[in-house]
Amino acid sequence: MWKNLFVVMLMLSLVLTSCGGGAAKPSNSINVTMTDFQFSPTQFTVPAGQEISLSSTNTGAVVHNFVIMKLGTTAGTEFDAEDTANVYWEVEIQPGGDVDTSFTAPSEPGDYEVVCRTPGHLQAGMIAKMTVVASEE
Repeated sequence: MWKNLFVVMLMLSLVLTSCGGGAAKPSNSINVTMTDFQFSPTQFTVPAGQEISLSSTNTGAVVHNFVIMKLGTTAGTEFDAEDTANVYWEVEIQPGGDVDTSFTAPSEPGDYEVVCRTPGHLQAGMIAKMTVVASEE
């Protein structure tokens, strides 16, 4: 009985955590951990046209990339040479490495796809979403 109660409580806490309670407040910083085949977290909200600091950690065993695609584009199911023209910004992080860098968020609000371009990672689900919202300057 206690085991079932524990499982139910665990599931409830995960559901409540993932709901978030509305639109995320835009932030000028992104902190992301990359493991084998996953970004954590998988959603980011940033203000349009502003400088965004990115702090990334690769806890995986291979190189990972944080690739922001241009608005309205997608890498599809596999990142290939044709997708390079649709990259808005990217950074590469070595296994076990950390990178602190920055980029200017796109000026046009919308949802931008974030992928890892390491072969096989996009197919395995290493994808995230960056939502750009109008700046409240």
